[in-house]
Amino acid sequence: MKRAERYSGIVEYFSEAMPVAESELDFRSPYELLVAVMLSAQCTDKRVNLTTPAFFDRFPSPAELAEATAEDIYPYIKSISYPNNKAKNLAKMARQLVGDFGGMVPDTVAELETLAGVGRKTANVVASVLFGREVMPVDTHVFRVSRRIGLTVGAKTPLQAEEQLEKGFPKHLLPIAHHWLILHGRYVCTARRPKCEECGIRQWCKSAPK
Repeated sequence: MKRAERYSGIVEYFSEAMPVAESELDFRSPYELLVAVMLSAQCTDKRVNLTTPAFFDRFPSPAELAEATAEDIYPYIKSISYPNNKAKNLAKMARQLVGDFGGMVPDTVAELETLAGVGRKTANVVASVLFGREVMPVDTHVFRVSRRIGLTVGAKTPLQAEEQLEKGFPKHLLPIAHHWLILHGRYVCTARRPKCEECGIRQWCKSAPK
């Protein structure tokens, strides 16, 4: 099967089976999404969603967070993975938002990547979810699932996977395709025991049992 056929079949399936696919992080503003995505690195969305209500009660906007130290922030995120580094990055990021962007979350990947603690994946998620940018964030699920089902071939880094996925999916579908792959990897194409018998795209998957 050619990769173009694989992409076409997968797009057709998800367009019908999952026409609405969104982030599972809870947020009410661009600032809240940015913080939530930063906290979600190597951590589950479920844990982040349990943590952020108290965090946003204490730091409801970039202005309040910019006045905080890492020591102020730590108690609110101590249940999250790597809380010390994330506390330092959140404090610096907020000061950058206030000082460089007037307290507003920038809308381009390049500008987002200038913020402390914001790598390419985080920048792509924020740009895609908030501003509909035609980019493909590659997290652990996307990297693993895209390789397993054959959407990427020989990709050894998230950037290589990103480049292949952005060529394979129609540009206008990139924002939702990102969520298709994440949700599929989270609930069906799981890392250790993929639920192939329940999988709606197994006929296009190069790894599915024949």
